[in-house]
Order: sequence, then C-alpha cells, then structure tokens
Amino acid sequence: MRARYAKNMPSIWLVTDERVPSAVLLASAARLPKGRGGILFRHYRTGPRERRALFDRVAEVARRRRLVLLLAGPAREAAAWGADGWHGRGAGWAARPLLRSMAVHNARELRGAERAGADLIFLSPLFATRSHPGGRVLGRVGFAALAHRAGIPVVALGGVRAGHWRMLKGLGASGWAAIDGLTGGSGGGVIAGNLGAYPPLDRAATSSASSTSPSARRPCSTPRRLGNGWF
Repeated sequence: MRARYAKNMPSIWLVTDERVPSAVLLASAARLPKGRGGILFRHYRTGPRERRALFDRVAEVARRRRLVLLLAGPAREAAAWGADGWHGRGAGWAARPLLRSMAVHNARELRGAERAGADLIFLSPLFATRSHPGGRVLGRVGFAALAHRAGIPVVALGGVRAGHWRMLKGLGASGWAAIDGLTGGSGGGVIAGNLGAYPPLDRAATSSASSTSPSARRPCSTPRRLGNGWF
C-alpha cells in the first residue's frame, strides 16, 4: 500500500456511472467527508474528450476535498491525468507510484488481485443493483466468505447504503462504495449528515491486511509494474 494512504485509506467511495447526470455526480463528490472519501472514476462508454473533461472537473473537487481519486483504465493514463491510482487488470507500467484497485466477484479473482499486488479490492455485488439488474449477488454469506479470506482491504459494492456500515464491518469490509447510494438513485438520497459516521480504515485492519498482501512487501517509493486493463 502506498505510504501516503497506509493510515487513512478512504472507507467511503463514490463510483461514477453514465446514468448519473454530471451535476449530480459533482454535487455528490463534494458531499464526501473531507479527507476521508474516495472516488472511482469509470465512465467507460463516454467519448475520450468528454471523459477527460469530466474527470478534470471531478479531480478539481477531489483536490479541494482531499479525496483519493482512482481512474479506471491503464496505469499510464492514470499517471498522466493526475489520478492517485488506477483501477483494472493486466500488466503495464507507470512512471510514478500509484494506488491500485481491482474488481473482485469470486475467489479466483481474489487470488488474482492478491498476486497482482492490489492495494484494495472492490468486492461485488453484495446486494442487487440497478447497474446490473437481475445479476447474481454474493449476499452476506458469500461476501463474508471472500472478505475474511482477503489479505488486502475490501470495499463493499453493490446495493450498499450508509446505513449498512455496521453490518459491513462484521462481514469483513474495510469500507463501502456506491453509485445510487451516494447520488440519490433508486431512493438512495444524496447522504450528507451520515457520511462522517463511517470511520476511516482503521490501523488494525490496514496492518492485518498489509501483512499478507504482496504489495506490502514492495517499496512504496519506487515505480512498479502495473496493469492496463479494466472491467
């Protein structure tokens, strides 16, 4: 895990999606707890020029709010755009150290993320979601089975709301992420007052996870091989 984030990895993550109007996305990002939230910028289907323009607007909010900003895509692109990290699979290279996150849906992908040296994983879907209607879900039992096996911090994704945070800690999650749950979709509401109730990733959880994580055994100050794909 990059040294800069080892003690204060965000526990609340806003995940971007084309379904959410840009104005709502930016307002939701601005409501994340200052210095304690993160944003996973996706927008896979947006044209390159429009995607970069929106990313820059989100990055401006992230800088102002001291949020961690991950870009879904190649590591080199994340470095060039000024992101704090990248989200994806594959092999590539970046000229500066970056956080790396990966999507995990099953045990095979969990093993792959650990071998790749991911700093955190987004484990999904915990519950049913509007973004993948009718898709299979892990449920509490399936989620917990994977989360407790993970040697790196686990962020819960899929139908998650702020009110779930106590349950999530019991399931082995270090944090939670949402689209609708943080932008008001499907009755989720743009939550402001309750966001600060979920504490940052605690040191014990970070220490326990990083002790077995492949990334914990790499120096944080030097570039390393990174991936260039995304889900």
